[in-house]
Amino acid sequence: MGTPTKNPISGKTIAQHKSRESCWIIVHGNVYDVTEFLDEHPGGSKIILKYAGKDATQEYEPIHPPNAIVDNLPLEKHLGPVEEGTAEKVDVKLTDQEKARLQRVEGRPPLSEILNLHDFEAIARLTIPEKAWAYYSSASDDEITNRENHAAFHRIWFRPRVLRDVTKVDWSTTIVGHPSKMPIYITATALGKLGHPDGELNLTRAAAKHGVIQMIPTLASCSFDEIVDGAQPGQVQFFQLYVNKDRSVTKRIVQHAVARGIKALFITVDAPQLGRREKDMRMTFDAADPHEIGNSDAKVDRSRGAAKAITGFIDPGLKWADISWFKSITKVPLILKGVQTWEDALEAYDQNLAGVVLSNHGGRQLDFARSGIEVLVEVTKKFREKRGITFPNDQFHLFVDGGVRRATDVLKAIALGATAVGIGRPFLYAFSTYGIDGVDHALQILRDEFEMNLRLLGARTIKDVVPDMVDASNIHAHLVAVPRDELYDSNYERMQHACLRDAKGKAKL
Repeated sequence: MGTPTKNPISGKTIAQHKSRESCWIIVHGNVYDVTEFLDEHPGGSKIILKYAGKDATQEYEPIHPPNAIVDNLPLEKHLGPVEEGTAEKVDVKLTDQEKARLQRVEGRPPLSEILNLHDFEAIARLTIPEKAWAYYSSASDDEITNRENHAAFHRIWFRPRVLRDVTKVDWSTTIVGHPSKMPIYITATALGKLGHPDGELNLTRAAAKHGVIQMIPTLASCSFDEIVDGAQPGQVQFFQLYVNKDRSVTKRIVQHAVARGIKALFITVDAPQLGRREKDMRMTFDAADPHEIGNSDAKVDRSRGAAKAITGFIDPGLKWADISWFKSITKVPLILKGVQTWEDALEAYDQNLAGVVLSNHGGRQLDFARSGIEVLVEVTKKFREKRGITFPNDQFHLFVDGGVRRATDVLKAIALGATAVGIGRPFLYAFSTYGIDGVDHALQILRDEFEMNLRLLGARTIKDVVPDMVDASNIHAHLVAVPRDELYDSNYERMQHACLRDAKGKAKL
């Protein structure tokens, strides 16, 4: 939906509307009246008022899907195009904090010194903008599930076989009938431009080079068509869908995606409401207007940080009965993303869906939800008992995501019956720190790890990675002691308490 054709508005006129009483901004060459939206903005009014009467595109782009303002502001607030060359620009002055960050960016090690996916995260934590780090790294409540996602892999041990000819090993596979050079896919993650100007296109280009599949997110910073247009001929892409309350909008999005060649639809089912991501929330409070801080009667919900600004459309009423409607609007494979029990996985199978992603949304939704890899063990056991079905299975695919940092994590999931594994945050950190070269290097690291570990397991192909090669007997025991993962633990940024504002004489507590 575009802005209605109206007469151009001069920058001089726009500049007169720069207060709480009358606030206009420019985004992508069009003028919007956001006065009534100031106190509702999940990111606080301070950032909007900074750009009042001016061009806000540079600030808007990284943290909103391209059409967010067009789709969410009433039509009468779409004032028309700005008169070319007249818009007032914001004079962005670098803070000492930002200057220090840019110095750290200059101190990044060369990619040759990045040896694993943990390294990208370590560099990202020190070099990417704080807003990006807060959004990418945050998880719900006490972030227990976020950390458990990774720790769960430590409770699975290998049983490698020896004296097998592993001169040549092959880690390619097929995912929903489509070839992939690795048993992974790049899972959907939002707001790529927070970390890098090219956003999700970094992933598109690297996926093409390495022959892996990218899942395009609903909430990408780049538009859907930009990402599809950025793909190479024949490149396979999936689409992750947040279901809109307005089903006509959902239908339009799905059918457009299919018309553009999307090969499978992953419907997110674990987000009827967003989890509390407190690292992200604290960034929002830092950006708050003093007017709002002092207004005890204000009823503005900023409880979900940047995430809330882009997810108000998601339908909390989505239910099993809606599956037939999805089947009526498209014939591509339908996969439920965010299944967390064997009962729901079995229901998906009984409804003739193509598969499920056993996932807890990267630990960003219900804290103390179990890891996808733990649920995988439960699901395969129950399917065998109740339906006589074993995995992997071409008729019903099991995917896992969350906490993956090594090819060994992936191989554990494959041995336990997964078709493939989704990886998200590590690729965000890779392109946020090194652009497309970072994602290229991350995928090369995984490729090298697959080659080495297949040999060490005694498996010539992915099909040779079987249940007998792992011991998952402790997967459900959450108090099993294992050696610390020093790399992962050192990257984890501890959650913070509330602190004094402008504390003097001692550090903020």
